[in-house]
Amino acid sequence: MGHMYSAYIESYASMELWRWTGIERKKRIWYGGLSGVAYQTVIEILDGFSAQWGWSWGDFTANVVGSATLISQELVWDDQRIRLKFSSHYNNYGDPELNKRADELFGTSLPERILKDYNAQTYWASVNLRSFFPASKLPPWLAVAVGYGAEGMFGARENIATDKNGVVYFDRTDIKRYRQWYLSPDIDFTKIKTKKKGVKILLMALSAIKFPAPSLEFSNGKFKVNALHF
Repeated sequence: MGHMYSAYIESYASMELWRWTGIERKKRIWYGGLSGVAYQTVIEILDGFSAQWGWSWGDFTANVVGSATLISQELVWDDQRIRLKFSSHYNNYGDPELNKRADELFGTSLPERILKDYNAQTYWASVNLRSFFPASKLPPWLAVAVGYGAEGMFGARENIATDKNGVVYFDRTDIKRYRQWYLSPDIDFTKIKTKKKGVKILLMALSAIKFPAPSLEFSNGKFKVNALHF
């Protein structure tokens, strides 16, 4: 999901830069849209030469899907009716062992945690309602977002860590790793009218982030309500 989102946002930013140049519509869409998968593929190639990571066809496929999400909507609707968004927060795990492991894996600063702590991240598909129901009286900025997250991840594939000699120094296989699904209201900032270029650029940048709002969560076979989700 992180690769899909990154490719989408990079494609969107590139496309808007090409729009600013005034080039023809389809060129703008294809040049901008393919930029995301190109940037992400360079990273994937570098990962392929890393002994720690390696090439991932799953990541590469997600890169392609992210760029395709932007290109297809622009070609069909000349708009992004469904925007991919991101939200994250600093997570305190309330357990000295887990907090130490989180510091080791995800870093200690807020920017590091936002980018690396998958347990605190949510990826969203935000649907602009008015764009699908143009005859309605719904506000043009109102959206509904479907989110995806995960919890209990303290290792790449399992919650075990070993040192260079193969000795286990962290074993929390007792912690369940599970998926989370969310439903939440959202704001499409690009639909807020303004004549000021600076404000318009700011609103476009904010459209990459999910607006904090209550959410309905489904995980572990149960529903629960989050008063404020970010």
